[in-house]
Amino acid sequence: MKIFKKIPKEKPLTPVLDRVNYPADIRSFSVSELENLSNELREFLLYSVGQSGGHLGGGLGVVELTIALHYLFNTPYDNLVWDVGHQAYPHKILTGRKNQIQSIRHKDGLAPFPAINESKYDAFGVGHSSTSISAILGMVMASKETMPDKKHIAIIGDGAMTAGMAFEALSHGGHLKPNMLVILNDNDMSISENIGGLSNYFSRIWASKIYKGIKKSGASALKPLPQAYHLARKVETQMKAMVAPGSIFEELGFNYIGPIDGHNIKEMLEVIGNLKDFDGPQFLHVITKKGAGLDAAEADRIGFHAIGKINSIKSDSTPKPKYQDIFSDWIVDMAEVDANLFAITPAMREGSGLVEFSKKFPERYFDVAIAEQHSVTFAAGLAKENKKPVVAIYSTFLQRAYDQLIHDVAVQNLDVTFALDRAGLVGEDGPTHSGNYDIAYLRCIPNIILMTPSDENETRLLLTTAYKYKGPAAVRYPRGTGPNSTVKFALEPLEIGKAKLVREGKSNIIFLNFGALLDEAEIVSKEMDMTLIDMRFVKPLDEDMLHKYLNNADMFVSLEDGSISGGAGSAVQEYCGRNNIIIKSLLFGIPDEFIDHASREEMLDQVGLSATKILDKLKTLQE
Repeated sequence: MKIFKKIPKEKPLTPVLDRVNYPADIRSFSVSELENLSNELREFLLYSVGQSGGHLGGGLGVVELTIALHYLFNTPYDNLVWDVGHQAYPHKILTGRKNQIQSIRHKDGLAPFPAINESKYDAFGVGHSSTSISAILGMVMASKETMPDKKHIAIIGDGAMTAGMAFEALSHGGHLKPNMLVILNDNDMSISENIGGLSNYFSRIWASKIYKGIKKSGASALKPLPQAYHLARKVETQMKAMVAPGSIFEELGFNYIGPIDGHNIKEMLEVIGNLKDFDGPQFLHVITKKGAGLDAAEADRIGFHAIGKINSIKSDSTPKPKYQDIFSDWIVDMAEVDANLFAITPAMREGSGLVEFSKKFPERYFDVAIAEQHSVTFAAGLAKENKKPVVAIYSTFLQRAYDQLIHDVAVQNLDVTFALDRAGLVGEDGPTHSGNYDIAYLRCIPNIILMTPSDENETRLLLTTAYKYKGPAAVRYPRGTGPNSTVKFALEPLEIGKAKLVREGKSNIIFLNFGALLDEAEIVSKEMDMTLIDMRFVKPLDEDMLHKYLNNADMFVSLEDGSISGGAGSAVQEYCGRNNIIIKSLLFGIPDEFIDHASREEMLDQVGLSATKILDKLKTLQE
C-alpha cells in the first residue's frame, strides 16, 4: 500500500483507474493490476475529497476491500450493503460515478451515502448505523427461492457493531441460516496482534475448499460422521477460541473467519473467494486502518473522519462559536456547581461538544457507543437514583430511542434533560441526518417540556431551564453557528412557558417564531410592521401571550425549522381551536417531503424559510 504524505491539490495520473468505469472492468485484472488500482483509487479519493469536502477516513480504509468485493461478486446482481455509508466513496467511484464524485454532498450532486435512487449498485439506502445485516437478511430470504445464486453481503464497521440492532439481526440470521456474508470492517488504528502468521494461516484453512469438503462430508444425518469431521471440528473450535475473538458470532450461528488483513488484496481474494461458496451464514473479520494511506489521517482518525475543502479561503477573523460549543461550555459550568450531573452520549462526544466535559469529569461521562435506546434508558436509571442525567444526542438519532423516551422516561416522569443537537435541516448530510421531526414527535408526549432557543444566549438560558425542571425536558438547536449573540454566563432558568415579545407592530398579523430562524423573522416583521414574538417554548405554550395578541388579530404566522405537520404552528392552531379563537393562520416550516442534501442555507431557501421567500409568500396573499 502506497503511503501519501498529504492530500494532492492537482488531479493525479491514474492510468489503471482510467480504465475502470464499472466493476465488470476490473474482473479481468491480475492481482498486481488490482494492487496498482488500489494505490490510484486511494490517491484519486484523496484528491476528490480534498476538492469537495466530505467523509475521508472510512473510505481510505476500505479501498482494497471495495476492490476485492467488486472483483469477486457479480454486482449489481449480487447485493453489497455498506453500513452507515461513510466508507462508500470508493464504491461510488468504481460504480459509474467517478466523474461525479466531486459533487458529493452538494446540491444536485451525489448523495452523501448509498442511495437506491442514485445507482443500481447501491443495494440499500443507508445513513444511520447498524442496519446492513437486517437488510441483507431480508433480501436473502426474499430471493432464495427465485434467485438462489444471488449473493448478499453486508459490510459493517466495528462501531456499528456496538448497536443492539446488529446483534438482533445476527441472532435472527443464525436462526434462519441462509447463505449470507457479514464482513466486519474492524478499523482500529493499528493492525492488531491477531493479524500475524498463525491467525492468517488458520483463517485461510477455515475458508479453504478442502476444509469445507471435510466439514460437508459430515453434514448428512444418514451416515455416521467420519473421524476427519470430528477432528476438524474439534481443532477448529479450539483454535478459534485461542487465536480469534469470534466465539460470540459462532454462538449466534455464524461461521466465523478471521481476522485477516484488509489491505492485502491477494489474501482477501483467496479467503472471500472461497467463502462465496460456503453454505449458511458466514462472518468475516477484516482488520483495516481508518485513514489508511495518508499519514495524517492514520494518526488522527477522528479529525480525518470528514474534512472540508482544502482550498477553501480561511478567514482571519475569530470564528463564531457553534451551538455545540455553547452546550459544551454550559454543561461544564453546570457540572462544576452540581455534582449530580451526568453526561451521556451515543458515540457523539466530539459532535455533541462533550470533549471538555469528558476530560474534566471522566467519572460522570458515559459514551455508550452506538446504542441510542440504551442511552435513554440508562439515563432513566440514573434519574431514578436521584442523579441528573443530560443526554446529548442528535435529533435524528433520538428517533431511534422513541419507545425508551416514552416508556422509560416520560411515563415515569423522570428528571432527564435532552440536548438535541442538529435539529432542523442540517445541510450536506441530507435527509437521513436532518432533525426535522423532533417537535412533532416530542410535543405529543405527556410530562415533557420542549424548548426552541433562537440564538446562543437563549440556548444557554433554556438548557439551564431544562436542567432545573423536575421532569423530562428537551432543548433543540441547529447545526453550526448562530447570530453570534452575547452569551451571559449566569446559570439562571427562565420561567417555564414564558415567551418573549421582540417587537410591537401595527399590522393585524402576529408573527410567532419558534427557534433559530429569528433573524429571518425580524427582517419580515420589520418589513411588514408585524408584532413579533419569540415563543421559546413549544410545550407548554405561553397561553397568556397568545390570548393577548391572537384574540384581536386577523392572522398569525408561525416560523419553525421543523416539520409543519404536527409542529409548533400546529400546536398554536390547536390552542386556538380549544379556545374558540377564530383566526387565519399561515405556517412556515419544513414541508411533507424529504429534502435532499445541499448546504443548510440552500435547503432553507428551497423550502421557503428565507426572509425573501417568506415575504414573497405573505405579499402574494395580500394581493
